Amino acid sequence: MPALGLGTYQISDADVPGAIRAAVAAGYRAIDTAAIYGNETGVGEGVRSCGLPREALFVTSKMWRDDVGFDTGLRSFDASMARLGLDYLDLYLVHWPAPRRDRYVDGFRALIRLREEGRVRSIGVSNFHPAYLDRVIGETGVTPAVNQVELHPWWQQHALRDVHAKLGIVTTSWSPLGQARNLGHPVLARIAAKHGKTAAQVVIAWHLALGLVTIPKSAHRARIAENADVGALALDAEDLAAIAGLDSPTGRIGPDPANFN
Repeated sequence: MPALGLGTYQISDADVPGAIRAAVAAGYRAIDTAAIYGNETGVGEGVRSCGLPREALFVTSKMWRDDVGFDTGLRSFDASMARLGLDYLDLYLVHWPAPRRDRYVDGFRALIRLREEGRVRSIGVSNFHPAYLDRVIGETGVTPAVNQVELHPWWQQHALRDVHAKLGIVTTSWSPLGQARNLGHPVLARIAAKHGKTAAQVVIAWHLALGLVTIPKSAHRARIAENADVGALALDAEDLAAIAGLDSPTGRIGPDPANFN
């Protein structure tokens, strides 16, 4: 799984093929979408028109919370694949656990079935707290390959990342730039000036330095290329310590998965 991918949340069906082509030209090899994004048709078009063979790209999609369950999950996957027009997915996730509905274990069992049938190469979850991970693993005997969660300098998820490390789960960061709300922070400005990069590039490099998979979203060709241009940016211990200090107990942007049902 490439460590840097293109997030497509809030990119329209019409605009996402061009964004994917720009991303591939800039060196991206991973594309992240979801049923709820409403752009799977455009993502499929972008994958087919980017100039690379299908096997050169790592494509992820997600089962929306309303469809979580075994039979409903299988039907949701079929609908996603019809929109994408692809033969398989590299990674398929349960998008939200919606714990009060109490169907996320059955939803993950649907993913296990899809992997056994060869329609999905890897399976995982998104927005799962440790208790939900423990239950899925305990009841199915299968550990999710990935947990995709909100993670950025202002919401660093140390405890969850420790759990992932113990279980062998890859952490993928959504909203890795914190929706650009604090990119003007003096700490990031100082580090960016030190390395001759932008604050966004510094934050992406921070994710990569921590061993996280990150999926910054952009529909703009120049921004897509800029986000990819972090290969030579090596943050030092002082930089990493300064960014660690930005973590905040009130830094969450999205909903708490425990309450999003």
